[in-house]
Amino acid sequence: MAVSPVDPTHNDIPASIVADALPEQVPEVSGLMGHAVDKVSSVFAYGFILAMGILIFEIFMRHVFNSPTLWVHETTTFLSAIGFVFGGLYCAARDKHIRVVIFYDIVGPKMRKSLDVAISIVCMTASGFFAWAAWLMVKRATLTPTGDIHFETTGSAFNAPYPGILKLFLLVILILLVVQFLIHAINYVRKTPVMPATATAKE
Repeated sequence: MAVSPVDPTHNDIPASIVADALPEQVPEVSGLMGHAVDKVSSVFAYGFILAMGILIFEIFMRHVFNSPTLWVHETTTFLSAIGFVFGGLYCAARDKHIRVVIFYDIVGPKMRKSLDVAISIVCMTASGFFAWAAWLMVKRATLTPTGDIHFETTGSAFNAPYPGILKLFLLVILILLVVQFLIHAINYVRKTPVMPATATAKE
């Protein structure tokens, strides 16, 4: 059967479109930790779906049976919060955190490598300071003045220990961020400077 000159075959699909259709890989600079973070990320993604399902349940109970719950609002807020907190680590593992690239895009490969190392060190240092601040917050949220373990609660009728758990989770994520940015810095130092494809195309 002859191939129509109008309809392109699968082999004629531009490489850029094919690349966009493929799942994005974890960058090499993130190391094994980046792959581990990527593996567990789906758990937190399902948390948002669970939060949506719980909200639908609340709407059904409230407006159909006139029996609103005490736990739905706080639980959905907690599930969404841990998802957003984990999102920071996920962006770092994917090396997709926000950057101002006005100077980054115009410099050469060696300077770009230096900037990558410097950015990673700055982000690691900032995460370290935030982790220390989070630890001070966690001590107040999980320990009583006598040293006993008692998680801070919401103070509502449901009174779940979500605030204490969330603050502890934030501390863990910030510590992992310090480690992830340290891995970035080390791997950027080892990496050979390469001119981006866009710059090569212009030449």
